[in-house]
Amino acid sequence: MNNLFPKKLEENLSRHINLTEKELTFFASMLDKKLLRKKEFLLRADEICRFDTFVMDGCLRSFYIDDKGNEHNTLFAVEGWWTGDLYSFITQTPSRYFIEVIEDSIVLQISKSNLELLYNKIPKLERYFRILLQNAYVAQEQRIVQNLSKPAEERYVAFKEKYPALEQRIAQKHIASYLGITPEFLSMLRRRGQKNNTSIS
Repeated sequence: MNNLFPKKLEENLSRHINLTEKELTFFASMLDKKLLRKKEFLLRADEICRFDTFVMDGCLRSFYIDDKGNEHNTLFAVEGWWTGDLYSFITQTPSRYFIEVIEDSIVLQISKSNLELLYNKIPKLERYFRILLQNAYVAQEQRIVQNLSKPAEERYVAFKEKYPALEQRIAQKHIASYLGITPEFLSMLRRRGQKNNTSIS
């Protein structure tokens, strides 16, 4: 393990590729560390996403606002996750998403130009980011299918599997928005789940 390289990111990398000490050191030189405060925005709609962002500590949410002014959460990024608007980042066109910090967070950021340099210097990293892209695409497809075909209770169970322990960290209204239900209905689902757990025990 490289003591100078961020441990959480190295663990994430090692699940897909192996880098030498020299490669890790070069990768680290391409990253900028940033402290983000709660309610701060990493990205706003109509801005261009300039960085791909790895969450070292904390939690952020991605959302968009519809024509009626309603917020719709699309993703939560916690420790060990990458976040950003991939389409905006790749095309360097304005985003339609907001990315808000919902807990004080520490992140690592890499610019598009530095990422391209990494691909040239360390080809294994192109494979790593390709795997992340594939996984993100699969997760998005699964979420679309769930939203279209699964009842709210099953979507809630899937949320808890994807984001274990996150319920205690973020506002109920954000979870409800992600699930496409009202906070009141989410409260009912929680009570039902607690009652079923009590009955089983």
